[in-house]
Amino acid sequence: MAARQTLTHFWLKLLGTFSLVRGNNIALLALTQYLIAYYIMAPEGPFRKVWFDLQLFCLVLASSLVVSAGYILNNFFDAAKDQINRPKKYLLRHLLSQREQLTLFFILNMIAVIVAAAVSFKAVLFFGCYSLAIYAYSVFFKRLYWVSNGVAAFLVLLPFYVLALYYDFHETTVYILAIYLFLLLLIRDLIKDLANYKGDFAQRYQTLPIVFGATKTKLIISCIVFLAAIPLWYLLEVLTASWRYFFLGSYPLLLILLPILWRASTQKMYLWLHNIVKTLIFFGVLSIYWSNK
Repeated sequence: MAARQTLTHFWLKLLGTFSLVRGNNIALLALTQYLIAYYIMAPEGPFRKVWFDLQLFCLVLASSLVVSAGYILNNFFDAAKDQINRPKKYLLRHLLSQREQLTLFFILNMIAVIVAAAVSFKAVLFFGCYSLAIYAYSVFFKRLYWVSNGVAAFLVLLPFYVLALYYDFHETTVYILAIYLFLLLLIRDLIKDLANYKGDFAQRYQTLPIVFGATKTKLIISCIVFLAAIPLWYLLEVLTASWRYFFLGSYPLLLILLPILWRASTQKMYLWLHNIVKTLIFFGVLSIYWSNK
């Protein structure tokens, strides 16, 4: 009986750790990096050269480790508000004690630096600075409503910039694509803030919905949606015919979401909209396959 309880406790902790580091997000990050490397930055190279590139694997692994550590740190500082906003996930993610979470945070960052050292000293500097930036966001920027969402979206994009450095790939189209993705991430984060209003207010977080109210936040989101038309217009002019279909479909969907956003008033509705934007980003990742078709 004791052995069975120990085994059950182990699996529950493992599941809690997977949820803590957002295992599904990490898997998507790694997949996206490989798709970008093969289909955008090195499309002429043979399959094996990219997918079995040891240095690329180290960059992807280091990215996954640092981002995982960032999720742990974010969970550590957001424990009180998550207990209000997402009580079920809170219970799962806090099967690990705060001491265990901090220990895992340092271990993951340390392994990331060691892995990056197998690529170059510049990679070590990049991931060292990236880890510090995530720490600065969690401790300082996250409570500044006027920059927090922008910094969060920017940090999500940094693991892809390391690929541009690795392949010395700096085409304008990729940066315009990054701007469009940045705006989608910004929309997603602002909708998430609307959903988390209760917990943020209780813990005195200074988010846009708390400072300006839900109506003005929705107006800001609407402006960002229309602003996204600028990079989208450029992308539709330069992308291949097959890849263009995704962008032709994604923007009208964002416009359709706006009236639903303005009618939304409950956490459930906001989370539903948040998940739709996440799904849109996911299909954007899959669409990379058609970037050279």
